[in-house]
Amino acid sequence: MAVNAHVDKILSRAGPYTDESFQGGETAKGFLTTQCKVLVIGAGGLGCEILTNLALSGFRDIHIIDMDTIDVSNLNRQFLFRHSDVGRSKAQVAADFVMRRCPAVAVTAHHCKIQDKDDDFYMSFNLVICGLDSVAARRWISATLVGLVDEDNPESLKPLIDGGTEGFKGQARVILPTVSSCYECSLDMLGKQTVFPICTIANTPRLPEHCIEWASVLEWPRVHGDDKKLDTDDPEHIAWLLAVASKRADQHGILGVTWSLTQGVVKNIIPAIASTNAVIAAACTQEAFKFATTAAFYLDNYMMYTGNEGVYTYTFEHKKRPDCPVCGGDVRQLDVAPDTTLARVIEMLAEMPDLQLQRPSLSSSGRTLYFQSPKQLEEASRPNLEKALSDLLQDGDEIDVTDERLPFQLSLRVNFV
Repeated sequence: MAVNAHVDKILSRAGPYTDESFQGGETAKGFLTTQCKVLVIGAGGLGCEILTNLALSGFRDIHIIDMDTIDVSNLNRQFLFRHSDVGRSKAQVAADFVMRRCPAVAVTAHHCKIQDKDDDFYMSFNLVICGLDSVAARRWISATLVGLVDEDNPESLKPLIDGGTEGFKGQARVILPTVSSCYECSLDMLGKQTVFPICTIANTPRLPEHCIEWASVLEWPRVHGDDKKLDTDDPEHIAWLLAVASKRADQHGILGVTWSLTQGVVKNIIPAIASTNAVIAAACTQEAFKFATTAAFYLDNYMMYTGNEGVYTYTFEHKKRPDCPVCGGDVRQLDVAPDTTLARVIEMLAEMPDLQLQRPSLSSSGRTLYFQSPKQLEEASRPNLEKALSDLLQDGDEIDVTDERLPFQLSLRVNFV
């Protein structure tokens, strides 16, 4: 069974950090090369590095999923792509490249959204590794894998290895669904995204970002309505925003509206550093190798890397949150005064750092309290915003919260104080 010499040395005998269940030899190599099926989510800068590392570490059955196509701007850091690949599926090109260089490796590409795949698809893997740049996608896959866990079926627990980079900083973490903290448990560690007041962007813009927000938040829905949703990955949509924002900036004597800034504002883009991707991809691959071979104990459960002032890493255990809406299992308590308006409740939810909501809609026992869309339902439920919660609900009633950023339905139990 051909595995490269470096991998053979690791698996030939137990080491000082070897897991107690380590068997080594042909048993470990056999599982690594013929049985372990790995899913890589994301074929961008981090995902390409992870895919390459897996192939060179002995993994032979790898799947990669990504909905994007290759853009010229990707070529400086996504090294599996060439100029001739522009416009093609990232997942397919990455898979083809790796299989040309490593003929013994089978890489299956899936050009689609992760939400397009059902539970049976995710149940077929032994490991899932994320190389994503989207918080929403991470929340979705984490919640999905937690939902797959069946206490009577140990095989339903799929370890999730999550990598992320932000400039010269990065992180790798191991999530054992229902056992360790899930992605939702640590959501409050994320910095709150900058939000500009509507009154400022509508009436008194002072920054180029205000003009871009005006174009995306106010003008796009006014011109296109509910029928055409803004796609921040579509160059034509970005071009439209750039033109509209530039015109408004000229009217107010504001300079600095550019294509890159427009993308940065609407997509929250942070520059990618190839060396950071390489470090984090190596950490994620190492954790996958540990799970597949038991050659060492896996990370418990978080590793942070800071390369902006040298090379520094540290690890820590992020505890599970008892009130986590994904893995905590309990209905969350909402302590409010009876005269609190529904509008204030929505503001409170949007301000909670551990939820990261954007436009929450609320209902209770099948009855609409307030829906953000469609337009007709928003208009019909708008009068409820100024009503006291006690006029709409009883103490102990539950509120169901949905939001485009929320990969699950959140339940809140009202507790009048």
